[in-house]
Amino acid sequence: MADPGSFPRRYARTQGYTLGRPRSFTVSADGARVAFLRSAAGDDPVNRLYVLDVASGAERLAADPGALLGTAAEELPAAERARRERSRERAAGIVAYAADDDLQLAAFALAGRLFVADLAGGGLTSSGDLAGGGGLTSGGDLAGGGGGLTSGGDLAGGGDLAGGGSVRELAAAGPVLDPRPDPTGRRVAYAAGGALHVAELDGGDVRVAGDPDPDVTWGLAEFIAAEEMGRHRGHWWSPDGEHLAVARVDNGPVQRWWLADPASPGIAPARLAYPAAGTANADVRLAVVDLTGGRVEVAWDRAAFPYLVEVGWGRDGPLTLLVQSRDQTRMRVLAADPGSGATSCVREDTDRAWLEIVPGVPAWLPGGRLVWTVDDQVSDTRRLVVDGEPATPPGLQVRAVLGTRGDAVLVAASDEPVEQHVWEVRAGRPPVRLTSGAGVHTAVVGGPVTVLSSASLDDDGTTTTVLAPGRPAATVTSLAERPALSPRVTLLRAGRRALRTALLLPSEPGDGPLPVLLDPYGGPQHQRVEAARRAFLTSQWFADQGFAVVVVDGRGTPGRGPAWERAIHRDLAGPVLDDQVDALHAVAASEGRLDLGRVAIRGWSFGGWLAALAVLRRPDVFHAAVAGAPVTDQRLYDTHYTERYLGHPAAEPEAYRRNSLLGDAARLERPLLLVHGLADDNVVAAHTLRLSAVLLAAGRPHTVLPLTGVTHMASQEVVAENLLHFQLSFLRAALGLAPGPGRRGPGLAAQHAGPARGA
Repeated sequence: MADPGSFPRRYARTQGYTLGRPRSFTVSADGARVAFLRSAAGDDPVNRLYVLDVASGAERLAADPGALLGTAAEELPAAERARRERSRERAAGIVAYAADDDLQLAAFALAGRLFVADLAGGGLTSSGDLAGGGGLTSGGDLAGGGGGLTSGGDLAGGGDLAGGGSVRELAAAGPVLDPRPDPTGRRVAYAAGGALHVAELDGGDVRVAGDPDPDVTWGLAEFIAAEEMGRHRGHWWSPDGEHLAVARVDNGPVQRWWLADPASPGIAPARLAYPAAGTANADVRLAVVDLTGGRVEVAWDRAAFPYLVEVGWGRDGPLTLLVQSRDQTRMRVLAADPGSGATSCVREDTDRAWLEIVPGVPAWLPGGRLVWTVDDQVSDTRRLVVDGEPATPPGLQVRAVLGTRGDAVLVAASDEPVEQHVWEVRAGRPPVRLTSGAGVHTAVVGGPVTVLSSASLDDDGTTTTVLAPGRPAATVTSLAERPALSPRVTLLRAGRRALRTALLLPSEPGDGPLPVLLDPYGGPQHQRVEAARRAFLTSQWFADQGFAVVVVDGRGTPGRGPAWERAIHRDLAGPVLDDQVDALHAVAASEGRLDLGRVAIRGWSFGGWLAALAVLRRPDVFHAAVAGAPVTDQRLYDTHYTERYLGHPAAEPEAYRRNSLLGDAARLERPLLLVHGLADDNVVAAHTLRLSAVLLAAGRPHTVLPLTGVTHMASQEVVAENLLHFQLSFLRAALGLAPGPGRRGPGLAAQHAGPARGA
């Protein structure tokens, strides 16, 4: 029986020790209040909505899903499950919310129902204005203990639903997705049934955009935008709350795949519109609609720039579109006229390889000054520019624009790849670093207030501080558990490329050489080696089982400049694998206890592909691999990601061949464990099944572990726990190591996860 206090059990139950940590911060325009989400304990997956008063530092519970839903189970609509999969959301309860500019009203969905919450403490009236303390009108007092009702019945049997605030359910047309109040707090827009609706706080509801075609949705992000571009929304209010910019997505051109659950043959397969590399994308357009259903289509050269990357509509700039060519070598910032739909080009950027999407841009400063980033080829630096003029120096790599305050821009940037700091940038002045101490820092900005979140190698978790002008105002309480183990991380610069590398050794090293486990992601857009303990919890657990664990960020990973990122152009395999090998040998040369005769590698997604690639192409170095959810055939992965690095498969067939694992299958001579969730709609299980079939045809022994009902996130508690045990048992057996004390073997772990043995 599993030890309930073991690291794998606690890691699974706490979702990687993230539960109970405050998140999703929003600051009011005047800086008086901060809203955020947090669960009630470190093993509680249900998020609640809170408000912090900046002046006093006091926190108030604004909405509690348990009170709102009572004993009813939180049944999620299929579209909401898909939305959460795109955002890698594993928690329950209130996982997302949106608020008006003054942070008086928040809207959120629970079980497909629409709720609004009072964040200012004065109650909600039917017109949306905050009352002077009077709870809810047009439906009953939920804050004052009156047990009243909104839109049909007592939500929780009476009494205070939200710990002193007021929450109201609005009547909605079907399962609700992505509700957003207008900036003035008078009404809420939401998507439902493929259409966009606007709900008034007095109970009225208007369908402002929709099509009878079931393949068309209004107001939602398409698969590619949410999975690859970082755009998770599809509608934007005008600053005055009278119009909306709405994305219209036609999935008709996209090929259809079918995802079945082999463990439940009576359930019909799910139909999935999946734009694989070289195939058609969804047709995405943008329209401006008013509250009566009037509509103006926004016009741009969609043939040349089919990707709608971002939309912004704030008070300091025009209705703004960021659009991108399919080959991702060109991007344009467009200003749109909401009345006519006409657009003009504000700026255009080009690159021979690709243009990286930087979070937070384009943005605008007062006076209509454009905030943007450029890749300075001379200094190999991603720099912030204001109206075309550089505002950050060479060597400071801008990772994201966090917000603006007056004429200042706050950015997340690195002058050392393993660290990230928050900087305040003003045109014509040297940037000012707002954070201190080695670590990974980020922030949310609103008015004069900054909410700063920091992680470091000196602490297990994340500290969140609210900074008012000139002083720390409050610390937002974290209820996250502290792990029983503490990562012992040595950060290195390995080999001639100074590869950022982390080395973790057993807490009780003992005598003799140590088998080695490489634990990378290794690919673009994700960094594993950083100055924060939280990044190395599972790596330390494997180290404590008797391994020297090496984590390497090679070419293609972020934080070291545009040339470093683009070194993998048309070749994901060669540079990435070479860097893993080079770092391993460099670490072994300086740390004499690494046994290079027993080297394994494990990874998930890109890391899973890299792990399988390692044993297929470098069996002289790697003696075993665990490959989780690997992209074995690049032609089966999506357009935006794959074509960015490898080009269009019709134009670059050789690049796809070089980066596929299928052609190397006959060379397998080392133990390989393939793990895949059968419900994965991002890296579909066909990747693993095709590789397994080719391995079988070549007579190459391997192991396949199918995870029933698991998506790209192996988030189910029992699966996440036993998957760690199973990997450990497999690696021990593959490297000829004795089973660890008290550890179960693969057979017992398999009873939970259901492995099948390949040829």
